[in-house]
Amino acid sequence: MPKSALRHVMSASFATAGALALSLAGTPAQAATPLDYAALGDSYSAGSGVLPVDLSSPLCLRSTANYPHVLASRTGARLTDVTCGAAQTKDFTQAQYPTVAPQVNALDAETDLVTLTIGGNDNGTFVNAVTACAAAGVLSGGRGSPCKDANGTSFDDRIDASTYPALKAALGSVRAKAPGARVAVLGYPWITPATADPSCFAKLPVATGDVPYLRGIQAHLNAVVRRAAEETGATYVDFSRASDGHDACKPVGTRWIEPLLFGNSVVPVHPNALGERRMAEQTMSVLGLG
Repeated sequence: MPKSALRHVMSASFATAGALALSLAGTPAQAATPLDYAALGDSYSAGSGVLPVDLSSPLCLRSTANYPHVLASRTGARLTDVTCGAAQTKDFTQAQYPTVAPQVNALDAETDLVTLTIGGNDNGTFVNAVTACAAAGVLSGGRGSPCKDANGTSFDDRIDASTYPALKAALGSVRAKAPGARVAVLGYPWITPATADPSCFAKLPVATGDVPYLRGIQAHLNAVVRRAAEETGATYVDFSRASDGHDACKPVGTRWIEPLLFGNSVVPVHPNALGERRMAEQTMSVLGLG
């Protein structure tokens, strides 16, 4: 090729490359689209008892410092929070109160992420087990296993017979409304230690032999929640290790769950602000967010 022609081709190539570079430099970078995030679930998701309160739905005792808000703040997700204290699986598809719509109404085909805790209120599992064991503990002076002796496998039986199929149906309704979403189902952090702590009786008056009994009921519920999550294509967020040593018997600053008596929340036996933050962090870790 003659030198004059070669110089012409090279000049044209450099000019084209320069124009392309200027064009790219003048194009603003596309911002990452925030996740369309919907938070569903019961009082453990709502952060009931944690201040400040979300006044948009007073009946739900929802906090603006609950784990969904923490997660959304740290990831930049666009949050729709319909969590509600006392919610059961049925409240995913029917109105919990006249002014509180079915929770799955917050979902659609554009939803990217869903988180939830659910199942603990079905059959009154948590409230009935804790109150029954606390009452029995007071009457027995903390000795023996009066709650286990009186109730046996009744709580576990109802979890298997009723809660498990209800969980699968509720999670199925989530999948139907948000088929492309990533669904994270959180387990419940430990309420009691593995064995009795005598110094805790004033705060959580459960008899020595009933502390592991109550923990076993919670472990069974979490196992059923995990099974339902896995069978419906959801991700289970496990707290069995992360929350160990942070139960309601631990001191302020260590415990994630407030005790039944002499705690720092108007809603006892629920996560405090620290617990909600840790729930958010564990969920983000499992999902690879943040």
